[in-house]
Amino acid sequence: MQFSAATISAILAFTSFASAAPGHSRRGGYPQELSLTAQLQLADTAADRFALLKDDDFVFDFNQQQKNAGKGGQLVAANRKTFPALVGTGAGMAFGRVDACGLNTLHVHPRSVELQIVTSGRLIAEMVPENGVLNSDGTRRVIRTELTANMMTPFYQGSVHTQFNPDCEEATFVAAFASEDFGTGQIADETFALSDDFISMTFGQSIAGEDIDRVRKAIPQSIALGVEDCLKKCGKTKRSI
Repeated sequence: MQFSAATISAILAFTSFASAAPGHSRRGGYPQELSLTAQLQLADTAADRFALLKDDDFVFDFNQQQKNAGKGGQLVAANRKTFPALVGTGAGMAFGRVDACGLNTLHVHPRSVELQIVTSGRLIAEMVPENGVLNSDGTRRVIRTELTANMMTPFYQGSVHTQFNPDCEEATFVAAFASEDFGTGQIADETFALSDDFISMTFGQSIAGEDIDRVRKAIPQSIALGVEDCLKKCGKTKRSI
């Protein structure tokens, strides 16, 4: 096969253009705007993922403070965004502190079961698994457990659950998840994010329309203080809204 001078010139010009194109500048040759988590997800092999990680990237410190924590405790989560080394593991973890009389408000995990182990103190947990899980009298079943140090309970994927510390000392727990991105949805926050019409239709006359904003502001983002008996026992004063 023979090439004309014009064809050869075109090929050389294209080759020069390709070699002059801007190269990728981050660890594994990916565009700089990609996060480390995104680069790890795009890596061709597990070996390529390891090449993107430094030794320090394999350590997650649960001693850090939670951003925008509630007034009754803290929860620090290790997922593939906060701890990129989890990419490819299919697992995540969280460490929680629940203050005296603190309540981890009703929430769900949309993409994973949670295995929760109490490491110190005591927690009362309640869970509602799903529609159709009923007591013998036909009422919806609420599974209630009491956990002390080194005891565990499962919260099934998508189940509504909550934990309460009934004592005057801090309780701590570790939660394991079968997902790198287990996610959390606070039931009250999500419910009251809906429009006023839908809230009114859901709750009927139990919440007056003019009080919806007050109720919204009273819903804490995460772990919140609550139960009056514990507050009295521990000599704590209930905060006004």
